[in-house]
Amino acid sequence: MAQIDFGGVVEEVITSEEFPLDKAREVLKSEKVAILGYGVQGPGQALNLRDNGIEVVVGQREGSQSWEKAVADGFVPGETLLPIEEAAKAATVIQYLLSDAGQVAMWPKVKKCLDEGDALYFSHGFGIVYRDQTEIIPQENVDVILVAPKGSGRTVRTNFLEGSGINSSFAVHQDYTGRAKDRAVALGIAIGSGYLFPTTFEKEVFSDLTGERGVLMGCLAGVMDAQYKVLRKNGHSPSEAFNETVEELTQSLIRLVAQNGMDWMFGNCSTTAQRGALDWAPKFRDAVAPVFENLYESVKTGKETARVLSANSTSDYREKLNKELDEIGNSEMWQAGKKVRSLRPENRKA
Repeated sequence: MAQIDFGGVVEEVITSEEFPLDKAREVLKSEKVAILGYGVQGPGQALNLRDNGIEVVVGQREGSQSWEKAVADGFVPGETLLPIEEAAKAATVIQYLLSDAGQVAMWPKVKKCLDEGDALYFSHGFGIVYRDQTEIIPQENVDVILVAPKGSGRTVRTNFLEGSGINSSFAVHQDYTGRAKDRAVALGIAIGSGYLFPTTFEKEVFSDLTGERGVLMGCLAGVMDAQYKVLRKNGHSPSEAFNETVEELTQSLIRLVAQNGMDWMFGNCSTTAQRGALDWAPKFRDAVAPVFENLYESVKTGKETARVLSANSTSDYREKLNKELDEIGNSEMWQAGKKVRSLRPENRKA
């Protein structure tokens, strides 16, 4: 592992140079990997593994949209595309990539498919960490490992195709064979990770649930909505309000922050923007800090898990979800967004 000093906090990471693909192939040469679930993370990880020469089968409910997507991606029914239990029985590594609610529902059947020495792989610690609620408790004679890409399944694939890779965390919950860590790291490299950093199942799920409810999605959506409405209330047009709230962030600034950091951004903007950002950042930080504290506590205590499992288990969940998503999509801000995106040069018809 390479030691990286993060401002006085030294962390150990594993890069693809230290653990090259050839080494990953050697570790996995006798393994058969079953990707259970072909929804969010499944396609990217399955395709990257296949392209990297790892033996892969996909387990998915026959006749579903995800089944048809797997067929379109080149997986062959009856050979490399199988019903979930059949795929699980055929594999030595089960990558359990169903939705959190789906994992709970399928666990009694999947558990029976695990043989001694197999590896049960997750990309999210939800099922294991909240096992009192999910009842996902693997038998003691298997490895239980995690590789969690720090991005969407789509990004796992697009970054791989671009040759850039994606950052991932990895963890070992149970090491029965003595090879659990090597298996996890090898799989992490084979799915296209640029580098891997160690974590625990608990830390992964606590940070992930906090992040997606916070800065990555929930907080971001909330503050965009608030700023847009303030601008509109004060007479700004939908186009102006959307551009100043979303378009400039996503099409310009966030890319520069990703490349160079926020300090660089503050140092390379106008003096007016610079002074305002420096003055107002602490105000926003202090205003939202109590909300983040409350959020983290809700994640840590399992309240968020209970809410997710309860909501996702109702028969009309999809109907209610679509209604909520429609409310967002039909709001003035995101309708304005469609118009603004259509005016980007690459989207205008000649």
